[in-house]
Amino acid sequence: MPARPPGPELLGTRLRHLLDLLDGEVAAVYADLGLPGFRPRFTPVIRTLAAGGPASIRALAEATGVTHSAASQTVAQLAKAGLVTLSPGADARQRIAHLTPRAESLLPVLDAESAATTAAARRFEAELSYPLTRLVDEALAALGRRSMRQRIADVAPDLVPQENPPAGAD
Repeated sequence: MPARPPGPELLGTRLRHLLDLLDGEVAAVYADLGLPGFRPRFTPVIRTLAAGGPASIRALAEATGVTHSAASQTVAQLAKAGLVTLSPGADARQRIAHLTPRAESLLPVLDAESAATTAAARRFEAELSYPLTRLVDEALAALGRRSMRQRIADVAPDLVPQENPPAGAD
């Protein structure tokens, strides 16, 4: 009997595998360019700072389409790598990221890599029956309307504790 192809039960695992394949190969290009350890998630932040100047973590998260937490982690890694510095913002909780001269020196190669990666991604999507970027946008919008946890609770209410009603509500 032939093996059944994986279904929705392995969705997260297969998405992580796809991301590992995509990011791993882009990271290999960075290594080919003499940038070992440079991560694909660094480029959008660096290019955003290059285009708009210093920015808060929140602004970088919005500009790059990731959560505040993800942007904060990426900026911390960039600071550790000597590619950004951080300064206090107007609010004591706010941190402003600034490109270092080292990061600025990488811009020509990062711009060339980004253009090549974008062109390669377009060709990759042309091989698919449905554009992956559009599918990802639709999936993010659907999860924004109703989280996966909520969806699990809908089909298995005994597995997921229901949120407590507000105090005083009957």
